[in-house]
Amino acid sequence: MLRRSCCALFRLRNSSCRVPHLSRSSTYKSVYSLDRLYPDSDPTGFLKVPEGAYSTRSNPDKFDGHIPVDKLKISYSKSSGAGGQHVNKVNTKVDLRFHVQSADWLPEDVRQKLTAVQKSRINKEGELIIKSEVSRFQMRNLADALKKLKEMIEEVNKKPKEPSKEDRNLWRLSVENANRERLRQKKMRQQTKRDRAIPVDL
Repeated sequence: MLRRSCCALFRLRNSSCRVPHLSRSSTYKSVYSLDRLYPDSDPTGFLKVPEGAYSTRSNPDKFDGHIPVDKLKISYSKSSGAGGQHVNKVNTKVDLRFHVQSADWLPEDVRQKLTAVQKSRINKEGELIIKSEVSRFQMRNLADALKKLKEMIEEVNKKPKEPSKEDRNLWRLSVENANRERLRQKKMRQQTKRDRAIPVDL
C-alpha cells in the first residue's frame, strides 16, 4: 500500500514539472526578422535576382571591365621554385587561357588588337595563355592572373588622347624649327665644299 502511494506521488510530481511542448507553428519572430526590419516590404523580394543581372552581351560595343570567369579555362598545377616543404604537394600555380576570337564578351576591335599585341602569348589553337605563381596561395595567383588579363585588355582598349590646341601649336613650331635647322646645316655643308674646292688655272 505504501509502495503504491509513493509511485502515485512520483508520477504526480513529474507531470507537474513537465514543460509544455512548443509546436512548430509557433508565431515567435526575432527582432531581426525581415518583416520587422522592413515592415512595408515583401520579404521574398530580397531573394529574387533581377532579370539579366548575370547575362552577358553577345557582341558588346565596349569593354565594361567585367571578365566572365565561367568562360575562361583555369587549371592548377604545382608551382616551381623555393617555397617550403609543401611547394611540391599543393597545386597553387594558375594557368588561365581562353580563345580570343570566340570571346563574345570582348568587342571585335579589342580582340583584333589583343591578337596582334599579345601574339607571343597565343598558342596555335588561338588561346591566350596567362600563368601566375607569384604566391603560394591558389586564390592569390588566380587574382593575379585575372589582373594581368584585365590590364592587357585595358591597354589595347585605350583610346588615343586628342591633342589640345597648345599641343598642336608646339608640334607645329617644333617642325618649323627642325626644318629651319636642316636648311641651315645644308647651307653650311655647301659652303664648306666650296671652300675646299681647288681653283684650276687654264
